[in-house]
Amino acid sequence: MPKKVDHQERRTLIADALMRVAADQGLEAVSLRHVAAEAGVSAGMVQHYFRTKDEMMAFALAVVRERGQIRVTEAMERLGSDPSPRLLLRTMIAALLPLDDRTRDDGRVALAYFAYTAVRPAAASSLRADTAQLTEFIASALPARNANAAAAAAGLLALMEGLGIYLLGGQYTAEQALAALDAHLDLLFGVDAA
Repeated sequence: MPKKVDHQERRTLIADALMRVAADQGLEAVSLRHVAAEAGVSAGMVQHYFRTKDEMMAFALAVVRERGQIRVTEAMERLGSDPSPRLLLRTMIAALLPLDDRTRDDGRVALAYFAYTAVRPAAASSLRADTAQLTEFIASALPARNANAAAAAAGLLALMEGLGIYLLGGQYTAEQALAALDAHLDLLFGVDAA
């Protein structure tokens, strides 16, 4: 009787290996051979699930995006039913920042993907849509006194990305990054905003 193969289990095994290689060595080190070695499977098996490196890269980003969405959703749920816009934005951004070991690997993969797309703009199409959606959400939460909410939202998003880079590089601690975020939110919302 032929052995029944659990394709989801194998895909997860390969995906986990892909994430480890990407987090430890950067996305440029990701190859069918490296991922296969990390997963303890043949390169042919990896190629069965991911035909190209671009497919592996896109999958890695999708995993990071999904994990980030889960963290944001869980953090927002802990806020209750009617948080202030400032608290809502702080919570969302803090959930996306690589503030601990658990989120640092995802941050490394995301940063490596940004670098990857810098020389392959076609691979950045999903990032453009995500960025536009996130900017629109942030702009909608900013106080009405911000005359150009879209520009203020873009600035806050850029601050988040910059803080992420400094956290990953070790230039900032989690406390320093959150203090910088709070200072910027104070500029946007006023010091007395909750």
